[in-house]
Amino acid sequence: MIEHRPFETLGAANHGWLDAHHHFSFAEYHDPARVHWGNLRVWNDDTIAPGTGFPPHPHRDMEIITYVREGAITHQDNLGNKGRTEAGDVQVMSAGTGIRHSEYNLEDITTRIFQIWIIPTHQGEAPQWGAKPFPKGERSGHFVTLASGYADDADALPIRTNARVVGATLKAGETAEYPLGADRKAYLVPAIGAVRIEDQTIKARDGVAISDVEVLRVTAIEDSEIVLVDAA
Repeated sequence: MIEHRPFETLGAANHGWLDAHHHFSFAEYHDPARVHWGNLRVWNDDTIAPGTGFPPHPHRDMEIITYVREGAITHQDNLGNKGRTEAGDVQVMSAGTGIRHSEYNLEDITTRIFQIWIIPTHQGEAPQWGAKPFPKGERSGHFVTLASGYADDADALPIRTNARVVGATLKAGETAEYPLGADRKAYLVPAIGAVRIEDQTIKARDGVAISDVEVLRVTAIEDSEIVLVDAA
């Protein structure tokens, strides 16, 4: 099954400093048909004005992955972690038993991120945070694992759930394959560009909910950057 969710159908809330679009029910946006997809609970498409951001606030029992599309985001938490994650890079916060953090755009340009929340398989563990650069050249023409709950994905940022976050950059005309498995669910969003999956055209920032597919094939209509969550 390939369910196309065009960008204009997403939930939205413009707070001035933050222009947010929600692929799944979040905050004041609720759609009973879009509450979660497997253990994927949140996919927010956030545009954050320069010099603004999310002040300190708490989380627990959630894996929160931030994929920076443009600009940079600066993280700080009550564990003493602080870091700046730039465009194309990824940070992961395992909220565990509880963490308090802030996320600010301290740049002089707009920052655009995908924030992805996945329900953890393992609970009751101490919170942690980490970030890692993933050069786009290494993702050229194929999917690379960015964050993973599987020990075999040693080069990925660890998350405490049976899921993967993967990314690819494709030139127009290139096709990438991902071995999903018919018992898994996937959710894919092009950060830029446009792609074709089966007979459907998926534009930048559209979502695609995928299930009952053994091998997912994605063909770029134009130069594209893709993020995909492989969910239980």
